[in-house]
Amino acid sequence: MSTVVSARIPKWVKEKLEKHGINISEVIKNKLLEEVEKLENNRLDASLEQLKTRFSHIDLKELAKIIDESRKEM
Repeated sequence: MSTVVSARIPKWVKEKLEKHGINISEVIKNKLLEEVEKLENNRLDASLEQLKTRFSHIDLKELAKIIDESRKEM
């Protein structure tokens, strides 16, 4: 499903883009998709930093040892 978004730009900009054969709709769609991806990545980065802080006290070697031992018991 999609929706229509409109933007008002100067007439000369539209004329120049058309002169160069630019598909305005595709450019706008791609830029908006890039912006959404950037925002999502920033949100994920922030979440990852919170997790790193929360679990920074865990010794990864010790954790790996515990996991290995528990797998051997199974």
